[in-house]
Amino acid sequence: MSDLREAIVKASIAHFEGQIEKHKINVEVLLNNQVGVAEHPDVMDTIEKELGFIAEYHDKLEVLNRYFQS
Repeated sequence: MSDLREAIVKASIAHFEGQIEKHKINVEVLLNNQVGVAEHPDVMDTIEKELGFIAEYHDKLEVLNRYFQS
């Protein structure tokens, strides 16, 4: 793998993993923190949106790992 290709793949993996962690934390805050819940009147909808972001980045990570890792 060329150095540039490898750097781009690694950066993409780090980005996707970081976004997954970010949205996981958001869900945890909504599930465990009454203050966080008070800021979101439709908690279930907000959690569903966060789960959608997790799924999106998880899918991107899976595709990258499957088709672009050597």
